[in-house]
Amino acid sequence: MNLETSEVLQVPEPKAAVSVLGCKVNQTEASAIADMFRRSGYKIVDFSEKADVYVIHTCTVTGESDRKSRNLIRRAVRKNPDAVVAVTGCYAQVSSRAVEAMEGVDIVMGTGSLDALVDRVEQVRSDRGEIQAVSNGKEFCNLEGQPGYSSDRVRAFLKVQEGCQQFCSYCIIPYARGVMRSRPFKETIEKVEQLTASGFKEIVLTGIRLGAYGKDLDPPVSLASLIKSLGGVPGLQRLRVSSVDPHDFTPELVSVLTSEPVVCPHFHIPLQSGDDTILERMRRRYTAEQYLELIQSLKEKSPLAAFTTDVMVGFPGESEEHFENTKGVIKAAGFMGVHVFKYSVREGTPAAEFPGQVPGEVKARRSREIADLTKRLFAEYASRFLHKEVEVLIEQRDREGLWEGHTPNYLVVKLSSPEDYRNKIIPVRITGIGDNFVIGEGV
Repeated sequence: MNLETSEVLQVPEPKAAVSVLGCKVNQTEASAIADMFRRSGYKIVDFSEKADVYVIHTCTVTGESDRKSRNLIRRAVRKNPDAVVAVTGCYAQVSSRAVEAMEGVDIVMGTGSLDALVDRVEQVRSDRGEIQAVSNGKEFCNLEGQPGYSSDRVRAFLKVQEGCQQFCSYCIIPYARGVMRSRPFKETIEKVEQLTASGFKEIVLTGIRLGAYGKDLDPPVSLASLIKSLGGVPGLQRLRVSSVDPHDFTPELVSVLTSEPVVCPHFHIPLQSGDDTILERMRRRYTAEQYLELIQSLKEKSPLAAFTTDVMVGFPGESEEHFENTKGVIKAAGFMGVHVFKYSVREGTPAAEFPGQVPGEVKARRSREIADLTKRLFAEYASRFLHKEVEVLIEQRDREGLWEGHTPNYLVVKLSSPEDYRNKIIPVRITGIGDNFVIGEGV
C-alpha cells in the first residue's frame, strides 16, 4: 500500500457504557469510571445503546440488589455479545465466583484497584484473555477523574473514606469494602479547591462510613476538622455531607455542621430500626432514645434543617410491636425522607442464621406503611417553606421541561422559566407541594 496516496483509515471512536446500582459512594465511583474511559478516548453512551465496553458497578446490600446486578450483566451481553463486559463493585467483590460463572463476563474487579480498569479492558480487547482480579482494597483508591470534569459541572461527589469495620449483624458491606481507609487530609482540601475553582457550586462528601473519616490517618484527624478546614476554601458555596452514622456524631461534629455557613442543613442519619431490641440484634451502637436526642440537638442549633434516614423492615424477630416502635421514632424525628428497604438474607452474616425470619408479605406491608408515612412527613416539612423564598441550585430540566434543583436542605424544587438557569443559584418562592418535590417561581 502506498501510504502517500492512500486514504487514511478512520478508526471509529470506541464506545463505553456504565451502569450503577446502590449508594452515593457507588454513584461517585461510577461517575469517575466513566471519566476514566472518556479521558482514554472512549465515547460514553447510554447503557441501552450498543457499546464496545459495558461496566456494571454493582451493589449487594440486599438480595434484590444482587438480582438487579445479574440482570444488568445479562442485558449487556445480549446487547452486544462481542463487547467487553466488566463487573465491578460490591456484588462482584463478595460473589466473585458467581459473577465469573456468568456467560459473557470478561472482567471481575470488585471494589479495589478500579483505577486500573481501563488498562484491563484494553488488555481484554487486544487478546480477549480472561482477567479476574478481585482486590481486598488495602489502600485508598483515588478514583476521581481530572479536576474540573463533570457531565453537568453543578455538583461534584468526592469520596473521602472507604471501608467499614462495624460488622452490623445483617450487613455484607464490610466484606465487600474492606478495612477503613481515608483520603489524606491535605489531598482532600486540594481536591475541593480544584473542583471549586473549576466551576462546581456544590461538593458532596461521600464514604462508606463517612463519620469515621481520618481515624486511620497518621496523625489521626476527624470529619469535623476536615469540614472546618473546607469551610475556608475560596469560592466554595455549598458543602454537603452524604451520610453519617449516629454513633459517629461528636459534640464537635454537631457544632461544625450547624455553624459552618457553607454546610448544607441536610443530615442523612441511618436509623435502621426504632426498637431497642432490634437495634441490639442488628449490632447498632445506639438506642432509639439516643437517636432522637441527637436529632433534637441538631434541630436546636439548626431549626430548619432537613433529616433523612434509612429504615429496614422485616429484620429477623421483628414483631408488630417492634415495627410500631420504629414508626413512632420516624414520627418523632420528623424526617423529610425515609429510604425504606426490606431485610434480605446475606449469606455469611450472623443475621442469616437468626430465628424468626419475617414472611415476605409482612415485609411488603410494613414497607408500604412507612412509605405512606413518609409522604405525610414530607408534606409537613415542605409546608414550612410554602410562600417563602429559598435559594435553589438549578441542575437540569426534567422530562416535562421544568427546571429542577435543590435547596440547601435538599428539597427538590421545580419551576418553569425560559431563562437558562443551569448551574446557577437563584432565589425561588415556593408556591406548591408535590409528592416528593415542591413547586416554585423565580423571584
